Amino acid sequence: MKVTICVATYKRPEGLKRLLEGLNQLEFMKSKKPSIEIVVVDNDSRESARSICEEIDHVLRWPLKYDIEIKRGISYVRNKAMKMAGEVDFIAFIDDDEVPDPRWLDELLFVQMKYHADVVTGPVIPSYIESVPSWVIKGKFYERPRYPTGYRMDCAGTGNVLIRYSLIQKMDMTFDERYAITGGSDTHFFIRLHRAGCKIIWSDEAIVDEWVPKSRVNVKWILQRAYRTGNTYSLVLSDLDDSFHIRFKQIMKASAFLLLGFIFLPLSVFGGRHILIKVLRTIFHGFGRLAGVIGIRYKEYRTTHNV
Repeated sequence: MKVTICVATYKRPEGLKRLLEGLNQLEFMKSKKPSIEIVVVDNDSRESARSICEEIDHVLRWPLKYDIEIKRGISYVRNKAMKMAGEVDFIAFIDDDEVPDPRWLDELLFVQMKYHADVVTGPVIPSYIESVPSWVIKGKFYERPRYPTGYRMDCAGTGNVLIRYSLIQKMDMTFDERYAITGGSDTHFFIRLHRAGCKIIWSDEAIVDEWVPKSRVNVKWILQRAYRTGNTYSLVLSDLDDSFHIRFKQIMKASAFLLLGFIFLPLSVFGGRHILIKVLRTIFHGFGRLAGVIGIRYKEYRTTHNV
């Protein structure tokens, strides 16, 4: 069995080094050890990741291929990484601000075999570089939903995923380049797979840790992310089905978020800072959804947060 681990990177040399060191610690107990290759695609034309790859290449247990993608945007980088994968059984994606548990790939492969999945995804756990205020912990702003292993999903993300490569080749799937700077190309990609009948399964033991830098631990970033996720989700759904029914449904959902937020806003000031920020997050998510329905695109990936 052959697996290519794809890494998209942009001006995060320390994060990339941490990730590659983590990938070097992978172990296999539930599934047979595969033939692994790592592909790193650098979106920095100055090749800031090259020296890290060359430095660690001689100690890596797995072959490493490095290349650059001069077109700015995450979609271009992911697509190039898939092209570089070659003839393999599976490709895995993991981000350059993450570190996998040693059993990460083992768990993804085990669940894939057990459930005959086309795609397997798992949890991304926040790991704070510095101590954070109590309201961050109480609000769980950087924590994502988790599900029991075997749960069938309708979407996934490229921060922690394993994909049957023959499926991508058969369907001629790529990440939509219109989402290169806005984000959301992975949502678009996996919703398309789901709607085509592909089985996406959750593996709760396939854990990766996401390093959260100080530049993200603030109210501004939380609200911007809420706006962006609402914005890109509406854009994706409208793009996949531009019918009046879908647009009306998205307007109603956006309105529900806004209504709920504004109803609870006066009360939230008595619940502590984390409650107030949660309510504001709901409002910003609603505005993002509404903006997406009318075609406004928020370009989140113009800024990179170093880790």
